[in-house]
Amino acid sequence: MKQLKYFLMLVFVSIGTLGSIYSNNTKPNLDPPDEFKTLVEFLEGRVDFVKGNFPIIPAEEVKKNLKNESYHIIDIRTDSWFEYGHIKDAVNVPAEELLSYFKATINPADYEKIILVCYSGQSASYYSALLRMAGYDNVYSMKWGMGSWREDFADTWLKNAKSSFEDKLETTLNSKPSSGTSPVLTTGKLEGKEILDQRLESLFAIPYSDFIIKSEDVFEKPEEFFIVNYAKTSDYSLGHIPGAVLYEDTSLLSNTDLLTLPKDKKVAVYTTTGQEAAYLVAYLNVLGYDAGNIAYGENAFMNNLLKKNGRDAFSSKEINMFPVIE
Repeated sequence: MKQLKYFLMLVFVSIGTLGSIYSNNTKPNLDPPDEFKTLVEFLEGRVDFVKGNFPIIPAEEVKKNLKNESYHIIDIRTDSWFEYGHIKDAVNVPAEELLSYFKATINPADYEKIILVCYSGQSASYYSALLRMAGYDNVYSMKWGMGSWREDFADTWLKNAKSSFEDKLETTLNSKPSSGTSPVLTTGKLEGKEILDQRLESLFAIPYSDFIIKSEDVFEKPEEFFIVNYAKTSDYSLGHIPGAVLYEDTSLLSNTDLLTLPKDKKVAVYTTTGQEAAYLVAYLNVLGYDAGNIAYGENAFMNNLLKKNGRDAFSSKEINMFPVIE
């Protein structure tokens, strides 16, 4: 009888031990995957502009290649402006339809360069960034947009190139905050490309106008923004928006200062023309940050100072008289 008792006890202990081992080995991992990290690692290997190499080409290059079949021009302005006047052989595609146009209408690989054109070059740069992230690395934006093509279209820049806040600029260095946590992405996807596809689909559905920040709003209420001046140290020292923090070249990579950006505050990015900033804003929004572009960049508030220091200032010298189709 005692032997039977010991035998039964041994059986129960063995079953309990096996059950514990089985339970530990099959316990599900309840931690969600870090989609942000997966997406960053995927994108940093395929986009150059996050390292400061912005794919912006001058109007002169486009003009010289009007007969070059390897150049394809896409005008994303409204159909009324397109009808008023556009570059020869340009096609009019609404911004929200760009991704489907690339997938279903053309074979992007047939072209050496696909140039996006808009009014000032800023929205074209934003969508160029989204398309490059999608894998179309032959997409470019035209510098100054149609504002540099012909005088008829230059009003956008001429009216917005101002020096209203030059007396409000500061020259002191504002330190970057310590690295924090990243935005949380919840697409439910595991692979970088799948996560990116979901993010791009969402962003193409939002008009670029939702990402525009007026310079006067930033000067009046700087505390409402985390202000990023993406520039060279020498340009930053010339004068910047009060409170603006300097980011340059590779500052927005995951192994440098990307995580110093706040995930719970509007990130207002600006560069000299606003076009470079548009590329960065697209990138940051794909990653889940709440980022906006200070419209027309430094040209919107320190145009004269840019001219005096030989920097990228819009003026009548930037306006050509190239032909258009009406």
